[in-house]
Amino acid sequence: VQLVESGGGSVQAGGSLRLSCAASGLTYSRYSMGWFRQAAGKEREGVAAINSNGDTRTVDSVKGRFTISKDNAKNTLYLQMNSLKPEDTAMYYCAASLQNWAWWFLLENGKYPFWGQGTQVTVSS
Repeated sequence: VQLVESGGGSVQAGGSLRLSCAASGLTYSRYSMGWFRQAAGKEREGVAAINSNGDTRTVDSVKGRFTISKDNAKNTLYLQMNSLKPEDTAMYYCAASLQNWAWWFLLENGKYPFWGQGTQVTVSS
């Protein structure tokens, strides 16, 4: 499985970005995919994830602002980020698993063996 993220960049607070993650080799009907982020000096945290049932989970700090979706035909995962805040500044990573994790596991780093290289998101005030 290979994951390639794109769509990061620099925006002002209140702006929007859409991250994309193109997945290759992920041709199984059961999977989980997610977005994680790591800010400088902080641990990596789960932001939003989805499983093959369509269950999603989003961290409280981005609820109402970020939306995860997947285009199965394109095998691409998206993260629409609106109303961005300076505290959203981080390297964002796409992750995938060949397991259909229950929603309460979806934001756990350890559940994902496949990771992309990351895309930087910088939000200025």
